[in-house]
Amino acid sequence: MENEQNKTPLYDALLKHFHNEPISFHVPGHKFGEVFNSRGLDTFKNILSIDATEITGLDDLHGADGVIEEAQKLASAFFNSDDTRFLVNGSTSGNLASIMAVCRPGDKVIVQRNSHKSILHGIELANAQPVFLMPEHEEETQRYSRVTVDLVQEALSAFPEAKAVILTYPDYFGRAYDIQKIIEVVHRYEIPVIVDEAHGVHFTLGSPFPISSLDAGADVVIQSAHKMAPAMTMASFLHSRDNRVDKTRLSYYLQLFQSSSPSYPLLASLDLARHFLSAFGTHHKKEILEHVSEVKEVLKDSSYPFEVLPAQNVDDPLKITLQTFAPWTGFEVAKELEEQEIHPELATSDQVLLTVGLRSHIKSGILKERLERVKWQLKNELPHGTIEAEALKFKKLQTLDIQYEDLQHKTPAFIDWRDASGRICAESVIPYPPGIPLIMKGERIKPESIDYVHVLLRQNARFQNERIGEGIWVY
Repeated sequence: MENEQNKTPLYDALLKHFHNEPISFHVPGHKFGEVFNSRGLDTFKNILSIDATEITGLDDLHGADGVIEEAQKLASAFFNSDDTRFLVNGSTSGNLASIMAVCRPGDKVIVQRNSHKSILHGIELANAQPVFLMPEHEEETQRYSRVTVDLVQEALSAFPEAKAVILTYPDYFGRAYDIQKIIEVVHRYEIPVIVDEAHGVHFTLGSPFPISSLDAGADVVIQSAHKMAPAMTMASFLHSRDNRVDKTRLSYYLQLFQSSSPSYPLLASLDLARHFLSAFGTHHKKEILEHVSEVKEVLKDSSYPFEVLPAQNVDDPLKITLQTFAPWTGFEVAKELEEQEIHPELATSDQVLLTVGLRSHIKSGILKERLERVKWQLKNELPHGTIEAEALKFKKLQTLDIQYEDLQHKTPAFIDWRDASGRICAESVIPYPPGIPLIMKGERIKPESIDYVHVLLRQNARFQNERIGEGIWVY
């Protein structure tokens, strides 16, 4: 198996094809870089050499029986799945396809309240009825991040007719939970567990990383290989088991939600990312953990308006969370970092998330030098002052006030926030990142939710909603 994992069949086939100096009478129009804007050729020329299409010898993602199939089988063997598919439209396409594969119109599905928007979009497309479960609030993280066996059992007892349970593991900040016991409980009801594991592709490497949900027994697992492994943006894996999810339906919806002209550079990067992970040994783990510790030491300075949150044994060690001190907000600290070319993953009202890669890529000397400039800037600038807002409270279990199927027959109206309380939300209100809805489509808008949106707006949070500062679409 070790020798097998050393192969990169798809990447090798693309390289061989280019070195054969092919005469292209087919798309794409850049003809392996021969037809391209000179302004960008130096930057793009290497990747254009493998930007091919479905010609003889290079296989077809939607009917793989050659080098793509071989690359997917190598990935399946490495991740220990029954089947692994390459995704070129991001984990979003995998989330949509897996939900459509297990849900019919009117079916109930149990799903985390703090899921990514693509999960909610999949449930809406399926015309399914979501039952939201809200993770417990954790004092040490100041986030809703603990999913418990008891909470999932309560949901299943209340809604035994549910067709699936959809979990997010880990959360954006790398917090995991006892997913193995939860999956065992769900499987007693003979229904599948779908896991959005966008940030956990490297968990397959084992300790000190949390257990992977695939190893924990999940039925479908979607991983963004580009987030924590070295694949190109949008390149993702979908892993599945054969016994609880209809493979034919899953295959159909993967074709429906993925491009009919898949990017070969993205596919090849998945082949190479799997190869990278398979070669990741104990010495690599030791090296990266030492690197993370070194970075944390540079960040630990009492003169900064933040502290490094201590990692728990259920955390991904590659995620570093900075807890900011009032009156500085996370958004303001992130802005100061960015001005010194230190770019965080995301910021919230009171936290900043830093993501470290699987290699020692940060020069601590340069980081320290830039942080000194950040320190000087923070000393010489006045914060806007923390705008206080009481943390939103959510029910442990919640259904929509109007189901997606019924909303299709209603016409939305755009109104001022002052008139929105009590109305049904017609568009999910989504701070981005992390892309988790604050108010969901189909949910009745509460006064405290309106207050919280305005606090985030005054703190310069980003939303994926047009005209969010003016009002909201409602039914």
